[in-house]
Amino acid sequence: MRLLSAILALLLSFATAAWADYPEKPIRIVVPFPPGGVTDIVARLLAERLTAEFGQQVLVDNKTGAGGVIAGELVAKAAPDGYTLLLTTPNHTINAAFRANLPYDTEKDFRPVSNVGQIPMLLVTHPSLPVTTFQGFIDYARQNPGKINVSSAGNGTLPHITMELLMLREKFQVTNVPYRGAAPALADLVAGQVQAKLDNYTQSAQFIADKKLNLLAVTSTRRLKQFPDVPAMSEKLPGFDGYLWMGILAPAATPDAVVQKLATAIQRFVAMPATQARFDKDGIEPVGNGPREFGLEITEELTEWRELAKTTKITVD
Repeated sequence: MRLLSAILALLLSFATAAWADYPEKPIRIVVPFPPGGVTDIVARLLAERLTAEFGQQVLVDNKTGAGGVIAGELVAKAAPDGYTLLLTTPNHTINAAFRANLPYDTEKDFRPVSNVGQIPMLLVTHPSLPVTTFQGFIDYARQNPGKINVSSAGNGTLPHITMELLMLREKFQVTNVPYRGAAPALADLVAGQVQAKLDNYTQSAQFIADKKLNLLAVTSTRRLKQFPDVPAMSEKLPGFDGYLWMGILAPAATPDAVVQKLATAIQRFVAMPATQARFDKDGIEPVGNGPREFGLEITEELTEWRELAKTTKITVD
């Protein structure tokens, strides 16, 4: 038995030593969304920092389509050597709950590395909607079921699914109006073609400042310092939150030494004052947790979305 233990320890030391020089060639971070959005911005900031730290080029590769499934499949089937990574969002867990068939197993084909940062959503409304508070929005929706049109970037996106969860919790009904992307969904809200939207800070802040949109609530666990007078939904609904998290995943068989080296580098990136200042500008909360903590977050979210899918019978094609 002692001999077996010694052999296993020796093999482990060899395996660790084999990855001690990682990375030895360029790394690719696959992003499921087009350039310019907040997820892409975070990916490029991270890639720049990792390039400096590792001394190897870290490249961002935007692979859009199918709500993130194309990018997910590419990384799930990549060599598990730490050179192909996925920077993804709750679309990853939403797809697992609401899509009938995926070309990969969300839980078995990936290894969590770190949640880099997260951004809460803002419940914004057009001034023509006769409500100015979160409770007023709920009351109006209850009294006028289906009459509030709420835009989203598409069926199965985080704003759509979070609004479905909110409707279930508070027993009201609005009409989801899916668009092909967040930009046209916001443009029609500002134009008054729809009445409400769950949006992120980077897109909505200026419209709120210009009084073109009303901000009723935020989906964070606490109030945002940018809007200290605006309530968090959790104040009324304990435990309710909705974050667009942006986290790094690797293929499932990626060695522990590689995953830990990446996680440590991400944590250093998140802790940098320059990173935190840039995140603050875009309303992003820095996280930088480890593989275990990020994995628990994903598992918890998968459970919540699967329960919602079972209750609402919503499916995403």
